[in-house]
Amino acid sequence: MLNKHRLIMEGTAIFGVLLTVLTFGGCGVSTSAPSSNTASSDSSNSQTADYKYGTVEFPKSSSLCSSPIGIALAKGFFKEEGINAKLVTADTETRKVGLDTGRFAVTNGDFQFFPSIENGVKTKVVGALNKGCIKIAVKKGSPIKTAQDLKGKTIGVDEIGGTPYEAANLWLGDAGLNVDQKNGDVKYLPFDDANLEFEALQNGQIAAAALWDPLPTMQEEKGTVDIIFDLGTNPQFAKRFCCFLYGSKKIIDEKPDEMAAIIRALNKARDYIAQHPEESADLVMQNKYSTINDKALIVKLFKSYDYGVKDNEQAQIQDDVKFFSEGLKSIGFLKTDNPDAFADQVYQKIDLS
Repeated sequence: MLNKHRLIMEGTAIFGVLLTVLTFGGCGVSTSAPSSNTASSDSSNSQTADYKYGTVEFPKSSSLCSSPIGIALAKGFFKEEGINAKLVTADTETRKVGLDTGRFAVTNGDFQFFPSIENGVKTKVVGALNKGCIKIAVKKGSPIKTAQDLKGKTIGVDEIGGTPYEAANLWLGDAGLNVDQKNGDVKYLPFDDANLEFEALQNGQIAAAALWDPLPTMQEEKGTVDIIFDLGTNPQFAKRFCCFLYGSKKIIDEKPDEMAAIIRALNKARDYIAQHPEESADLVMQNKYSTINDKALIVKLFKSYDYGVKDNEQAQIQDDVKFFSEGLKSIGFLKTDNPDAFADQVYQKIDLS
């Protein structure tokens, strides 16, 4: 199933990785606070010497899913663990290459990374951040209410093969629809700009829009759409982690203490967000960790993402990795004949003591 699509995705991913490695110096990663002169560089080096693990780069994004990274920096949780954290800009492929080479010790990501791991990217799931952050919206008042109602329709996505695309296919496939890329019951139309996707929804070019939060929630509050699928509340996915923490295998093997320190800092940040959502929202806006400037909306989403660290959480993370591995295999996104064995290979328990 999806053989043609899978070959295209694999070829694109391999080419992207090779291109990024060959042109790594000009890959478009920029630091959030570049040095302007030698003096500032010397000062930075002096400050780095005060940290047990030195400077560690973390890819940043404008999504709320990655907020624990920013909160850990703002609240000093990284510093407490001996880490001089530095936020840098990196797209999805650059993050994968960074994990592969050890430039990035960790990055947040979702089950979209699983096929890349199967294709050789050297990273492991070492933790998790939050639950739910993808929704499918239809035009306000639309007769489309269920997965079955989307049969024969077109769904807008940010990219073919991206997480909203995969989440939609998992939901539709579970409802009995044929999700084969070539002959499936639903067609997909990619949009580079989410605003254009919503415009297409309103003018009837697409019947539904699968998107990351916060945009679907923002449109719902404006009264322009109805939400028919929420990854965080749908019975099939509710209470499952979708945003995992990926660790570089190189760092896991060579610097296990540093990896543990990073996860401890991020867990502190997760608990802080869960216990202090309003203060966390203030930090996100003050430091521009997200493009959202609506505090009430940030607080609402923080509460829905269930950031708090749970007892025996590692067992749940491992179970969720298996759940999504089996799901991706069922819709043709993984080649493995044994998704459970693949999940065991992907997950790495880290000793946090």
